[in-house]
Amino acid sequence: MLEGAKLIGAGAATIALAGAAIGIGNVFSSLIHAVARNPSLAKQLFGYAILGFALTEAIALFALMMGFLILFVF
Repeated sequence: MLEGAKLIGAGAATIALAGAAIGIGNVFSSLIHAVARNPSLAKQLFGYAILGFALTEAIALFALMMGFLILFVF
């Protein structure tokens, strides 16, 4: 019974990875849209996109860490 609850908890904790994937897609789709509107700012916008990607990826790694903690520690 406890093992099943741990698996359900780990699965619920990793649902945030889907949100992070959507966020990363949103960052790069916004980059494409912004560069299409103003190509002269492409280099600056790419730097902002990489920053957005890194922050979103950090959230995904925290969610994955929580899933592993629930599964293996508790």
